[in-house]
Amino acid sequence: MLLLSLLVAFTLFSPTPFVHSHYNWSPSSSSTSSSSNFQSEWRPARATYYAAADPRDVVGGACGYGDLERNGYGKATAGLSTVLFDKGQICGACYEVRCVEDLRWCIPGTSIIVTATNFCAPNYGFDLDGGGHCNPPNAHFVLPIEAFEKIAIWKASNMPIQYRRIKCRKEGGVRFTIGGSGIFLSVLISNVAGSGDIVAAKVKGSRTGWLPMGRNWGQNWHINADLKNQPLSFEMTSGDGATLTSFNVAPKNWNFGQTFEGKQFGS
Repeated sequence: MLLLSLLVAFTLFSPTPFVHSHYNWSPSSSSTSSSSNFQSEWRPARATYYAAADPRDVVGGACGYGDLERNGYGKATAGLSTVLFDKGQICGACYEVRCVEDLRWCIPGTSIIVTATNFCAPNYGFDLDGGGHCNPPNAHFVLPIEAFEKIAIWKASNMPIQYRRIKCRKEGGVRFTIGGSGIFLSVLISNVAGSGDIVAAKVKGSRTGWLPMGRNWGQNWHINADLKNQPLSFEMTSGDGATLTSFNVAPKNWNFGQTFEGKQFGS
C-alpha cells in the first residue's frame, strides 16, 4: 500500500528545552454543536498493515509530524483513506479500532487507539476489493504491523474492522515547531489533546495583534510576517470548537527549527 509521505526539515525537534507558557482555555459557543464530530457509534471499515522495516515512521507522512517515534506518536498511528482524511484537516484526531466478524483472525476483546498521521492514497489502477483499498468510497485504515497485531493475527491482511472517533489523551502540552526563513513563518502544531485536530490558528508577536495563519498542509500552518525578535503567542481552535490561547510560547530570541511547548486543551 502506497502512502503519501512528505518531509520537511523544519519539522525536526531542536535539542533546545521546551519553554512552557501561560494560557487560557475555553470551550467556545460552537463546542456543543460540534460534539457530533466525536462518533459515539461504531462504524465499519477495513484495515491493512505495513511492515516494521517501512521507513514511513521515520519520514513522517501527509500530516507533517516528522519522525513519529521521536515526536511521541510511536506505533499508535494510522494512515487514512480519502473519505476519512478530509484533505488533511483530520490530522491529529484519535480513533478506537477493533477487529470484527472474522473469528479466525480477530483477537477477542481487544481494541487499539491510534492517531491520524498519514494519508493512504487511492490507487485507481485497481478495483476497490483489489489493490485499491483506499479508493473512494472505502473507509480504510493502514496501521503499523505492531498496532495491527494487537487486534488481529497478521495473516488476516485486509481485515474488517469497526472504528469510532474518541478524544485524544496526550502527555505534556501542545508543541509548536517553528520553521521557515526570513518573513515566512511555518508552525507545526502537534501533541494536541481533546479533539486532536486544529481547524484554525493565529500567532501574535509583542509588536502585532493576532494574525490568522493559513493551513499549509496537514497540521503545518504558515504566515508571511516579520516576527523575529518578538516573543510569540498562539491561539488555536480545535475541531470541537474549543479555543486555547498560549501566551509567550516562544521567547524573544527564538530561532527557526526550535520546538516550544505550551499548555494543553482541557488542562
